[in-house]
Amino acid sequence: MTRFWHGLAAVAALLFVAAAAPAGAASDMQQFLAVQNAARAALRLPPLIWDAKIARYAAWYANQRRRDCELEHSNGPYGENIFWGSGDGWTAAQASATWVSERRDYNYYANSCSYGQECGHYTQIVWRGTRRIGCARAVCGGGRGVFMVCDYYPPGNYVGEKPY
Repeated sequence: MTRFWHGLAAVAALLFVAAAAPAGAASDMQQFLAVQNAARAALRLPPLIWDAKIARYAAWYANQRRRDCELEHSNGPYGENIFWGSGDGWTAAQASATWVSERRDYNYYANSCSYGQECGHYTQIVWRGTRRIGCARAVCGGGRGVFMVCDYYPPGNYVGEKPY
């Protein structure tokens, strides 16, 4: 349990630093990686590696959602986490931290989420076999908010398998 709390402290520190970072694709990449890799490090899992091909796919999909900002998955070849927030100020670090925060609702021993809660975003991030990641952020038209997506390869969240 101590290791988990230490990991959460690291994520919180990274969120604070990353949220103050300037906007832009390179900053977004660093923020997505920093927060998600901190969650993996807390479990002694290898870090995710940024993959330009996967990032292009994520950017393509985020641009599709730019028009309507709907929380719909791409149903593509990757594992996928999606995020929407109202307004245009949401950062990659905040989206990643939201996904990682689902840790509180994941029970490793039962390999399930707390009743009525989501934890699949978290389990995808810490899926042991996942090695590569690509993400994108798009501000939606008409001031409808920010849509973010991270795609993972190989995908995780197989029914009946534990993430780590």
